[in-house]
Amino acid sequence: MSGKQFKGKFEFLEHTADVYVRVYGVSLCEAYENAALAMFETMTKTGKIAQMDEEVITVEAGDLCALLYNWLEALLVNSETKGMLYSKFQITDWTKTTDTIKITAHIWGEKFQPEKHVQKVAVKAVTYHRMIVIPEKEENAVLEFILDI
Repeated sequence: MSGKQFKGKFEFLEHTADVYVRVYGVSLCEAYENAALAMFETMTKTGKIAQMDEEVITVEAGDLCALLYNWLEALLVNSETKGMLYSKFQITDWTKTTDTIKITAHIWGEKFQPEKHVQKVAVKAVTYHRMIVIPEKEENAVLEFILDI
C-alpha cells in the first residue's frame, strides 16, 4: 500500500508490518473524516459501500491525538459489533472546552456482504505509535497514525 493516494484525502506510507497513514483536510473536521475513510479503505474498497444506513456517533477526549484515537477506535468497535462498513463521515459538531474536545458525527454505510465487499486486511486496532495531529493555521490539517493489522 506504500505511497498510494486516495484522491488527495490520504496516502499510505512505508511501514514494515502495519498500515501507516497520512491524512489531509482543509480543516480538522475534514481531516478526521478522511482518517475514518482511510481506515475503512484499508479494510475494503469504500467505493463499493452503499450509504444506506445512517448512524450518529459521539466521542470526546482531552487532546487532539486522544480524540483521533477515540474516533477511529469507536468506528472500529461500532463496525465490528454491528457487522457494518462505512464510507461517508460528516462531523456535525466540534465542541472544545478547557478540558475536552467532543465531536458528533453522522456516519453512513451498510452491513458487510462478503460477495460485495472485497476484504483487504483486517484492522485489529488503532495505535498511538507515531500519531500526530498538525492543525496548520486552523485552515489545513495533517494527521498521521498507524493501524495494527
